Amino acid sequence: MEQKKKLTMKNVAEIAGVSTATVSRTLMKPEKVSSDTRKKVEQAVVKAGYYPNALCRNVKHRKSHNILVIVPDISDPFFLEIIPGIKETALDHSYLVIIVDCVQQIWSKKTIIDLTISKKIAGMLLLGANLPFDITKEQQPNLPPMVMANEFVPELELSTVHIDNLSAAFQAVNYLYKLGHQHIACVAGLETMPLSYYRLQGYIQALRRNNIAIKNEYIVRAHCSYEAGMKAFATLMALPYAPTAIFFYSDIMAVGAIWQAKQLGLRIPQDVSFIGFDNLKCSQYCDPPLTTVAQPSYQIGQKMMLLLLDQLAGKRAKTGSHLLDYELIIRKSTAIPTALQVAAKRPGRETDERRQPHEGESCQPTTRRF
Repeated sequence: MEQKKKLTMKNVAEIAGVSTATVSRTLMKPEKVSSDTRKKVEQAVVKAGYYPNALCRNVKHRKSHNILVIVPDISDPFFLEIIPGIKETALDHSYLVIIVDCVQQIWSKKTIIDLTISKKIAGMLLLGANLPFDITKEQQPNLPPMVMANEFVPELELSTVHIDNLSAAFQAVNYLYKLGHQHIACVAGLETMPLSYYRLQGYIQALRRNNIAIKNEYIVRAHCSYEAGMKAFATLMALPYAPTAIFFYSDIMAVGAIWQAKQLGLRIPQDVSFIGFDNLKCSQYCDPPLTTVAQPSYQIGQKMMLLLLDQLAGKRAKTGSHLLDYELIIRKSTAIPTALQVAAKRPGRETDERRQPHEGESCQPTTRRF
C-alpha cells in the first residue's frame, strides 16, 4: 500500500507563492504579515491539508472533542433557539461546543483557521450559508466534518437540516386567502439571503394558485430586524390601496410592524392581518399574539449534532436535505377581512373600493429595501 506523502511547509509555500519563512511567520505571528499574504497562506494551508507539527504536538495522540458552531448573527433570536439543541446533544456525547459569530468577520476567520490547522476541533456546524472563510469542494476533504442548517451551499457536499420553506410560506399565504383576503402583501428578506428566495416563491405561488395577480408594490424587501419591519409596514400602509393582510419573512419583522401599526392607529387583525415566520418566543407574547410558521428550532440543532456524530463515528454521511416538519400556528393576528378596509380609514378616503389587479402584472419584487 502506497504511503501518503507527508506535507511540509515547503508545499504550502509553493501553493501560496511565498517563501517558507513567510509561511512560518504567518502561522506563528500573523500580525507580522500583510492581510493579502495571510489570506494566501491560510488558503494554501487548507488546500494542502497541512498541519504544522509545532501546533499539533499537544493534540497528536488524543482525539479532539470540540465542535465549532458558526453562527451568521448571534443576535438573531432564531439562531439562539437552535443552539440549545446542539449543546445538549453534544454534552450527552462528551463534546464541547465553541460558538463563532460571523458578524465578527476578522476574528472569526482567524479563529477558524487556527483551530482547523491545529486539529483542535472535531467538526463544524454551520447555521447559515454565509461563511466567514472561502472553501471549495476540492478543499472540503482537508477540513473537519461539517453539517449545515437552514440554507444551502450547492457547491459543497454537505448534509443540510431544514424545513421546506417554500411549502411553509405557501401554506401561510394560502391560509390568508382562505380567510377571504385578496390583497396580500409580502415583507421579504434581502436578495442576498438564500431563504428569502424560497419564502418569496411560496408567497408568489400561493397567489397564483388562487388566481390573484402579483403586485410589485406589495412586495417589499427588508433586513431581518424590528426597525426594518416597522418601515416596511409603514410603506405598505402608505399605498393608495393598502393590503388587508401581510406575510412576513420573520417574526422579528412582524413584531416591529405590530408596534408601527399601533403608532398609526391601526388594529391587528381588524384592519390588517399578520403572519410571521419562525415561531420565536416573542411571537407568543406580543399584542396580539402572532400567527406564524413554527420551525422546530431545538430539533434542528439536535439533528445537526446527531448527523455530525455519525460522521465522527466513521459512518457515511448522507449529503443533501434532511427535512423536518413545520407547523402553521394560528393565534390572534389573523382574521377574516372586515367590510371596512384600511384605505377607507385614512384621511381623504371615503370608500373602501380597491383597484383590481390586471392580468399579467409582473411578479418581480419592488426595489424598496430597508
